[in-house]
Amino acid sequence: MKDNYNLKYNEDDRAQRYFLNFSEMKGQINISRVNSTNHVVAWHKHKIQTDYWFCVKGSFKVGLAFPKEDGTYEVKWEYISDKNPRVLEIPPGIFHGYKALQPESIMLYYLTEKYDPKDEWKVLPGHFGEKWETENK
Repeated sequence: MKDNYNLKYNEDDRAQRYFLNFSEMKGQINISRVNSTNHVVAWHKHKIQTDYWFCVKGSFKVGLAFPKEDGTYEVKWEYISDKNPRVLEIPPGIFHGYKALQPESIMLYYLTEKYDPKDEWKVLPGHFGEKWETENK
């Protein structure tokens, strides 16, 4: 019986993350606990990997940037929370990111591949002209 399945931990000013690598699995399971509603964790996309996101606690504003035929991107917003449980599938080629809407929100995400930095392309928040702030209505 194994005791530690290559558990890795990372913490920065945006979130605390656990990376769970099980040798028996092709992919990987990660858990992020987001401390603040002030930070945006975006944008990145993959060529191979599909992500499956599930909000365990709290709520998240999820940005998805879809490529258009003219080479630009269209940003769409999804909201996931513990009050309306669902799994959000993010296929390869879609830039994605998130912002917690409640402090101490927790996201569980399954990756179809083990993390490979060569399969990740990043751009900064605001790259697509999007606004992550909550609108006053």
